[in-house]
Amino acid sequence: MHPELLHLGPIVLPSYGAALGLAFVLGILLLRRRAPEYGIDRETAVDMGIWLILSGLLGAKLLLLVVEGPGYYLSSFRGLLELFRAGGVFYGGLLGALVAAVFFVRVKKVPFLAFADAAAPAVALGQAIGRIGCLAAGCCWGGQCTKPWAITFSDPKAGENVGVPIGVPLHPTQIYEAVGLLALVGLVLWFGKGRAPGRTFSVYLVGAAILRFVVELFRGDPRGTVPGTDLSTSQGIAIGLFVLGVAIWLAGRKKTEAPAEA
Repeated sequence: MHPELLHLGPIVLPSYGAALGLAFVLGILLLRRRAPEYGIDRETAVDMGIWLILSGLLGAKLLLLVVEGPGYYLSSFRGLLELFRAGGVFYGGLLGALVAAVFFVRVKKVPFLAFADAAAPAVALGQAIGRIGCLAAGCCWGGQCTKPWAITFSDPKAGENVGVPIGVPLHPTQIYEAVGLLALVGLVLWFGKGRAPGRTFSVYLVGAAILRFVVELFRGDPRGTVPGTDLSTSQGIAIGLFVLGVAIWLAGRKKTEAPAEA
């Protein structure tokens, strides 16, 4: 693939960084457009979105340190530079953004579930674009694959940057997840109109969790494991988010049924 989108002398534009920037911009624009449907001022939504992105970046890098160990990244200047360049672990970003959202909805006096419903498709869209960036960079690669759709990385820079095997047919896990996430964007946009608060967000959580759990089965890069199990760290988090999504759905169902019972 092409880990470097642009390379002019000392100026380097990483493909992943460009994809991440595009993901942020399109995600914010989609959130801004949807915000009034959920009773949220557009500028308030944008402000919160930017802060959540920053919190997500921090969370992604913190979970990267947990999964891969802090030794390499914190032991040298080169390691710190690699930590700065690395995108991190998405679930760390999502958890970081959720924690920050709990704080900012109080500051901005915005209902949490309303904001989460408005932001859900924007988050899924950002994930999908980010996975295309992963494909270009070579990270988050799959295990060896003998299927006709296997992909082979040939750019030595990708191997040097992220350690992806060069010249080996691999599952295109980045594409698997990107396609699944784009389908999830469509599902959430279609499903979310006129639903009880939290329903759209819960559909995103459940859908994204199932997708990630399945895609992890085809991954080939080192990702850490849940202690005492064969589950990857991301699979463990996916199970937790699935349960959270189901809980939010059931809580919303009880609220809508309460008046009828009375």
